[in-house]
Amino acid sequence: MTAQEKFWWVMGGVLALLLLASTIGWWLGRRAPQGRREVIDNLNARIRAWWWMAALLCACFVLGRVTTLVFFALASFFALREFATLTPTRRGDHLPLVLCFYVAIPLQYWLIGIDWYGLFAICIPVYGFLLLPAITALDGDIENFLERTTKIQWGLMLTVYCVSYAPAVLLLHIPGYQGQSLLLMLYLLLVVQISDVLQYVFGKLFGRHKLAPRVSPSKTVEGLLGGGLSATAIGACLWWITPFTFWGSAGMSLVIVLAGFLGGLALSAVKRSIGAKDWGSMIEGHGGILDRLDSVTFAAPIFFHIVHYAYM
Repeated sequence: MTAQEKFWWVMGGVLALLLLASTIGWWLGRRAPQGRREVIDNLNARIRAWWWMAALLCACFVLGRVTTLVFFALASFFALREFATLTPTRRGDHLPLVLCFYVAIPLQYWLIGIDWYGLFAICIPVYGFLLLPAITALDGDIENFLERTTKIQWGLMLTVYCVSYAPAVLLLHIPGYQGQSLLLMLYLLLVVQISDVLQYVFGKLFGRHKLAPRVSPSKTVEGLLGGGLSATAIGACLWWITPFTFWGSAGMSLVIVLAGFLGGLALSAVKRSIGAKDWGSMIEGHGGILDRLDSVTFAAPIFFHIVHYAYM
């Protein structure tokens, strides 16, 4: 089976699931009691957003590598904007932020585009990490200097460096798997998103024990176990679009699920610490771009490096 055929089989399954979810959401919307209306409306808004996400994945596959990189570069841009908006800065931070938006983002994705793995992997965590505080210091504003530079550095690492590891999967030239790296990126994103969805569903249906109520009231032990194990099983069943065996895919899916959960939890803690419920309002039912990418920020780099060292 060719990579294109595999892709359309997977997207056919995603389409069937979205149609089923839309039908269930419509049915629940007609029958929901007044007290449950808000939950059902939120669920339907999320389903509509998943349709858009599926359409964007299709566009990336059909239009190819350059379109995929542009799409993720824009996602990083808007995610960084959300992060910078919710973490207040001072006038002395403006130049470092301009460099983050208009130099670091295009440079990071350009390095992926030209397959320069060595520089892609160290550019932001080494050169960006060292240069940004130095440039901030040149302005002479030392008030809350450590806190301000930490915000900028962490925002850049999360929204640009970590997110860029999703399309960086295209850099993985695995023996016997040539020309199929877009499928591997699809696998990563599907497992991450399915895990988020199923943890939400299991949490709403069966959630009784809060995991971290002050950080994320919606995250429960039942949601993590039920949604995480279900997503792991689905990921294992997708082994045929990856270079992994069935059990290898199961193990990789479990790593993605756990890393994604920790990413969502960590970024929820950041939001709560500044008194925000969502990073933004760009995606109806999901909040901002960063609310959809929070799991990806932890899962993508871990997935990339495990595959890089285990399969290349």
